[in-house]
Amino acid sequence: MCLALAPPTGPTRRLRWGGGGGGAGLRDSEAAKSAEPELDAAAAATATATCAAVIKMSWNPQYRSSKFRHVFGKPASKENCYDSVPITHSVQDNHFCAVNPHFIAVVTECTGGGAFLVIPLHQTGKLDPHYPKVCGHRGNVLDVKWNPFNDFEIASCSEDATIKIWDIPKQLLTKNLTAFRKELVGHARKVGLVEWHPTAANILFSSGYDYKVMVWNLDSKESVIMSPVKTINCHQDVILSMSFNTNGSLLATACKDRKIRVLDPRAGTVLQEATYKGHRANKVLFLGNLKKLLSTGTSRWNNRQMALWDQDDLSVPVTEVDLDGSSGVLFPFYDADTNMLYVVGKGDRNIHYYEISANKPHLNYLTEYHSYNPQKGIGVMPKRGLDVSSCEIFRFYKLITTKSLIEPVSMIVPRRSESYQEDIYPPTASAQPSLTAQEWLSGMNKEPVLMSLRPGAEPLSPQPLPSERTLSVPTAPTSPHLFNQTERLVAEDGRRPLSLLEEKSPRWAAEYRQEEKKTWLSDGFDIFECPPPKTENELLQMFYRQQDEIRRLRELVTQREVQAKQLELEIRNLRMSSPRL
Repeated sequence: MCLALAPPTGPTRRLRWGGGGGGAGLRDSEAAKSAEPELDAAAAATATATCAAVIKMSWNPQYRSSKFRHVFGKPASKENCYDSVPITHSVQDNHFCAVNPHFIAVVTECTGGGAFLVIPLHQTGKLDPHYPKVCGHRGNVLDVKWNPFNDFEIASCSEDATIKIWDIPKQLLTKNLTAFRKELVGHARKVGLVEWHPTAANILFSSGYDYKVMVWNLDSKESVIMSPVKTINCHQDVILSMSFNTNGSLLATACKDRKIRVLDPRAGTVLQEATYKGHRANKVLFLGNLKKLLSTGTSRWNNRQMALWDQDDLSVPVTEVDLDGSSGVLFPFYDADTNMLYVVGKGDRNIHYYEISANKPHLNYLTEYHSYNPQKGIGVMPKRGLDVSSCEIFRFYKLITTKSLIEPVSMIVPRRSESYQEDIYPPTASAQPSLTAQEWLSGMNKEPVLMSLRPGAEPLSPQPLPSERTLSVPTAPTSPHLFNQTERLVAEDGRRPLSLLEEKSPRWAAEYRQEEKKTWLSDGFDIFECPPPKTENELLQMFYRQQDEIRRLRELVTQREVQAKQLELEIRNLRMSSPRL
């Protein structure tokens, strides 16, 4: 509240007391007296407007409304971690870890070549020192990536300049796996990165130290593929990072020549190139459908920095944020479903997270997760593998080399209700491709096939055409109650837990349907015909309906008891009246 107005200053004071000799001073004084009311009124109006503006500003809140403001990181307990894991000591700036709803793949130390471990998600605790490895490379493994449409297929690249595709068996490994399904030979120097296409089946991208990005079609029947379908030769140095947009029509790369490029992956042409000298990018990431790029790197003063770019104009970043003066590479991870950005530093103990908005300021800092152990690499669980019952929206797997430990860290939204929270789980990408390899190579683009994370939900998009090579199919059906928390469950016959895609697909034999239907019932309700409530009001309504049903059943039981007693009395009367009976 404005309590007082300041006295007139400036021109008013000068006119009233202005110098000059004799009559000049007197004339100035008389002129000042005549102008004094107008100047006082103008000064009062200015002060009043200023006070009104201050009062108006004081009513505006200084914080943003966000449902993710209180997200917190929850590390797993000791028994739910993976201990005694021989994590690689490579100095490559990669994740060294890949995760899906069934397995963790982590690059390990191996003599006489390169290898990585594939650990079932439920197999926590101390790892056997003689645990079998996936080995077959002649050089150190630099990167591993799971096929997003097949949880039992993984790609690895190595210093031996090759890429190998592996089929992970359904049963647990009993000896080292050395038989790969396909080998891709085309790079002249070691291969540092591999990336699967986000919507097309069996399309793989690789980048090597020969400054080339190669596109591979894995639908061919050959076990050794010698030539890629496309080679991109526009880079002048080593490619440090690759990222696709949502439908896979654009590819962004960060190169050691300090340039960010947006490419057409089918034509191999450069659509946009950043020549900005104030930001040296190491990693680049598409931000979903926001038509923006985020890069992490260093500023000209060697501070770690994040920069936000317009994907159609890479001349100048939209905004830049300096973090600190550490030297570890920053790995960005973006969740398009919640618009949250997680930044993990190599060698750091913390995980910073932000909320991305289309309006300024685009990067809104939330908070950070603190830990005592530095991470060398990190893996991320796909959204379909999260535990929705605990409001988990993201999960990291930290590689801690100092303790030979893999520690899961869950990002959780605190909610009181235990029912499914639909507002924090919008439709997300499923494990079904929306295009075949030939369709994508011919120029087609499609958005990902979406699914709901609600247990028992069906895909929300039409089924895509099947690819030339079908995915592996289990031979025995499994009850759909394995949908939740699949990482802790294993099929009864000792085989792998079935993926969400396989459980929902109509592959069950007809003779099992009636038997399986019996196990789906809970308290007399079909969990698929009567899905869990979305809100607390629906939960209360369901509770009241169940109470009414229980009351009705009790009344029916009472009526039956009364009828039974009447029958007993009639039988007794008949026996008394007729002794022969």
